[in-house]
Amino acid sequence: MYVKMSPMPRRTQAQRRDETRAALLAAGRRLFAEVGYDDVAAEQIVSEAGVTRGALYHHFEGGKAGLFEAVFVEIEAELVAQFPLGDLDSDPLATLRAGIGTFLDLSLSSGVQRVTLIDGPAVLGWSRWQEIEAEHGLGLIQAGLDAAVAAGQLRPLPTADLANALLGALIESALAVARAKDVKAARKRAEQVLLALLDGLAV
Repeated sequence: MYVKMSPMPRRTQAQRRDETRAALLAAGRRLFAEVGYDDVAAEQIVSEAGVTRGALYHHFEGGKAGLFEAVFVEIEAELVAQFPLGDLDSDPLATLRAGIGTFLDLSLSSGVQRVTLIDGPAVLGWSRWQEIEAEHGLGLIQAGLDAAVAAGQLRPLPTADLANALLGALIESALAVARAKDVKAARKRAEQVLLALLDGLAV
């Protein structure tokens, strides 16, 4: 019996464009996380993604540098989505305290360490890194601090400057934990110190 097969629907140009971009993002993310930005060649990225070098420059301004920025933003957005924000209105200080532990846990991922903590500021430059952080991690910290100050839980210090200082302490602590021989013990100590810093600002 002959059964006529329906032809597979052809992908639209927009679908092919989205698939190419997604393939480049996935390849770049894996390579940047594994070996770091400086040791990844554009040829490696396009080879793994299965696309041409021209496609890399078409989808990401600056080629490898533009792709790195897109990967950085993608990871930052994913990290922010995992932070506990449910009690920000009712108990912002408790939310900030919980966020410290979450940050340390998430930072144990090699991708987060390499892309966002180590290579991010160097590759993007301070101004662009700061701009992206203001929309994601740094912005989240400042929102928590603003809420805690407004609730009378923290001293009324300049929250923008305080958020920068706290983010710096978080990053250095996370890197120290990652380099430690006993990661579990180092993480516990780091959390104790960071919580003490935050609690020292409480009223």
